[in-house]
Amino acid sequence: MGDRDTDLFGNDLTYDDIKAATDRNTGRIRPVTVTPVAPEDRPEQPYELWFALEFMQHTGSFKARGAQNFIQAHREAGTLPDAGVTIASGGNAGLACAWAAQQQGVRATVFLPSVAPAVKVAKLRGYGADVRLVGAEYAEALEACEEFALSSGALAAHAYDHPLIAAGAGTLMEEIHARIPGLDTVVVSVGGGGLFAGVATAARHHKIRTVAVEPENCRALNAALEAGRPVDVPVDSVAVDALGARRATSLALHAVRDNDVRSVLVPDGEIVRARRTLWDHRRIAVEHAASTALAALTAPDGGYRPGAGERVAVVLCGANTDPGDLAHPAAED
Repeated sequence: MGDRDTDLFGNDLTYDDIKAATDRNTGRIRPVTVTPVAPEDRPEQPYELWFALEFMQHTGSFKARGAQNFIQAHREAGTLPDAGVTIASGGNAGLACAWAAQQQGVRATVFLPSVAPAVKVAKLRGYGADVRLVGAEYAEALEACEEFALSSGALAAHAYDHPLIAAGAGTLMEEIHARIPGLDTVVVSVGGGGLFAGVATAARHHKIRTVAVEPENCRALNAALEAGRPVDVPVDSVAVDALGARRATSLALHAVRDNDVRSVLVPDGEIVRARRTLWDHRRIAVEHAASTALAALTAPDGGYRPGAGERVAVVLCGANTDPGDLAHPAAED
């Protein structure tokens, strides 16, 4: 994010930002569907569980919300350059940026790490984006994207580290709150922290607890909490394509400090098991980043244990995955 962008839109996230994003996005994104998980499905469950089916969003993930808000805000401000927008992404943010740009006739150049799933690359090209595969990690793709923005004059978006992106993601919490009266807790997967920052900021306004869930070996937010500042961490997880940020955003760390937040780590085996359970029991095919949130409730050790009668919503945030391995469990073991 450049200095000009900071001057126009600030570098903090507030509930007013989320309300403004809600106004911009109305009619441009799909309102989230929520569904209760009936007690007979989980007879041992002492709490009330809901799923927020955000994988049904445009482009298959919550990222469409932030991308739409980002481009709309820049259009309103008259700051969309002829060179269009550019973004580095593990896949989903790039899809969202390309989709939002296509909606408004704006050019999009997307940088991805080489580990990005082929299904995401194909979808990106389907949205008319110029796709460039660089490096093995998100950080390397980000460096290439920043160099391209400087040389081309394209407007640099970000996968998660921008108040407009986080505010757009926070509109999801507004909808969940409206659809589940008396909600106590929202459970959300965390990569770099854009979704978390937006959701936690809105949740705090509505006095709702946020549970931030990360893979054990992609723990950027958890490590930032321990250090008291954003720090670099190694990334190695089955969910690395979407949750593989090396460093959490300062927006996310600020949201942790100011809100009722629990940080939870889950092992890859539980992430895989939760994803498979969603498919076996409900025929819901999500990516590992989405099942990471559910793993916080299903993992036998650690995780998050809701109290009796607690109303809990789990965000299933994305479905840009190859579902072929779900038919062959041994392929994931």
